[in-house]
Amino acid sequence: MNLRTHYQDEVAPTLMKEFGLTNLMAVPKVHRVVVNIGLKEAVSDKGILEKTSGWLGTITGQKPKITRAKLSIAAFKVRAGDAVGLAVTLRGQRMYDFLNKLFNIVLPRVRDFQGVSTTAFDKKGNYTLGLTEQIVFSEIEYSQIDKVRGLEITLVTNAGDVKISRRLLELLGMPFKKD
Repeated sequence: MNLRTHYQDEVAPTLMKEFGLTNLMAVPKVHRVVVNIGLKEAVSDKGILEKTSGWLGTITGQKPKITRAKLSIAAFKVRAGDAVGLAVTLRGQRMYDFLNKLFNIVLPRVRDFQGVSTTAFDKKGNYTLGLTEQIVFSEIEYSQIDKVRGLEITLVTNAGDVKISRRLLELLGMPFKKD
């Protein structure tokens, strides 16, 4: 089932009933998903950006944007403007497709998976999830990988509250740890 239609048909009415919302536009939803990779070795080796950009684009279905250092930090040998990572912002149908794949295919493939943490919310209800290896995505061929790299996935919601945001993600199918 498509996650967008699942949200519209089942999740939104459930949230309206549980939290006493009367306006459909006030129902919390996931606005965007940001997939981020920090590449400290990109300062010395520019080829890493191209390799990593290729598999990140394959995972997300969208071309990554190069993130650059804002400040010069001598201890890390980084100058302002150096490429230090890649990021992809997903919205709309691509976001829902990525979330469906993340919840139902990728997270269950993580070794010793017991569910995701329930404490990774910020004050506004956004959820950040870190994966230690990119090979849990089925699109990635292990033989094509030069080094196992981690990535960070942030689900940005308009809930404004941790409790509402958690309930939204539960209803969408996020596999939280059992308390």
